[in-house]
Amino acid sequence: MTDVFTDLDFAKLDISRQSRTGAAETIYCAGKTKEQLLKILQTFKEKNISVLGTRCSVEQFEFLCEHGVKAEYDELSKILIYSCGQTNKLYGKIAVCCAGTADLPVAEEAAKTAAFMGAEVCRYFDVGVAGIHRLFAKLEDIRQADVIIAVAGMEGALAGVLAGLVSAPVIAVPTSVGYGASFGGLAPLLTMLNSCAEGVSVVNIDNGFGAAVSACRILRRIKK
Repeated sequence: MTDVFTDLDFAKLDISRQSRTGAAETIYCAGKTKEQLLKILQTFKEKNISVLGTRCSVEQFEFLCEHGVKAEYDELSKILIYSCGQTNKLYGKIAVCCAGTADLPVAEEAAKTAAFMGAEVCRYFDVGVAGIHRLFAKLEDIRQADVIIAVAGMEGALAGVLAGLVSAPVIAVPTSVGYGASFGGLAPLLTMLNSCAEGVSVVNIDNGFGAAVSACRILRRIKK
């Protein structure tokens, strides 16, 4: 294989990821200096490659704007999008469900990542089990999705409840939302791993990005 990455010394940019996996390269912005992130974005711009940035701070985004990088940014999810041209649309639909408003940053990370990758995304927010009638009010709409992402903190019951009510695969995302005994997301993680409802897959705590990538890979296998 030739020309599969570009070496910037501090980073090796995977410029062939789109052709290899179907998804554009993603930058984990946290921990990178503003200057490093700028150089990375400039390199992708030169190569006319779309790129997604996760966990991008407001300060990083403002620095990029000051240096001429035209990108979209969402402060809630901390998602940065640099887009070159059209995205290939995926067949099928992803439902992103989150238990409470405090879970929104992770849910939006999942939703915006999936949309960037070409998926049709429907959002169903604040449908946690503490007021389960809110979930039932949207259940028929949620059942139309081909993949469901369930985002929840506290005890993390939403994923298991959904999996018992729908036929689509459920990707569960535990969040670090909750009081002390939730142990920063460990409690919902264990709840989701131990779900007695079949069809639940689990990603790491607060990993909305990972859930979206998995959901999009499932959609890519769907034939019209």
